[in-house]
Amino acid sequence: QVQLLESGGGLVQAGGSLRLSCLASGRTFSRYDIGWFRQAPGKEREFVAAIMPSGESTFYGDSVKGRFTITRDNAKNTVYLQMNSLKPEDTAVYYCAADSRGRVAVSATYSYWGQGTQVTVSS
Repeated sequence: QVQLLESGGGLVQAGGSLRLSCLASGRTFSRYDIGWFRQAPGKEREFVAAIMPSGESTFYGDSVKGRFTITRDNAKNTVYLQMNSLKPEDTAVYYCAADSRGRVAVSATYSYWGQGTQVTVSS
């Protein structure tokens, strides 16, 4: 069992930056791939980024490539999402998830989810 807690969301102006954190409980954190997803009002949940258990591979959604960076620190049971050059269309609730079971960009396959953190980008 893994519990996830997101933090770092807030209000930022367009062009600014935020760093989200996903803190996991449990000793098995380093075994799991971790994904970030986001959901804006009235829209489907969208894949943002994912990272493999030891950080050796990362994946990004097309809308965030070149602007967002996902990293992890297994000693701290934490995954980070550095978000730069933020745009109003990045406004959403951001969720982290663990254990994709092989399909990192598909939200339905993840076993564990956090509660989400709100990111609002003003124009």
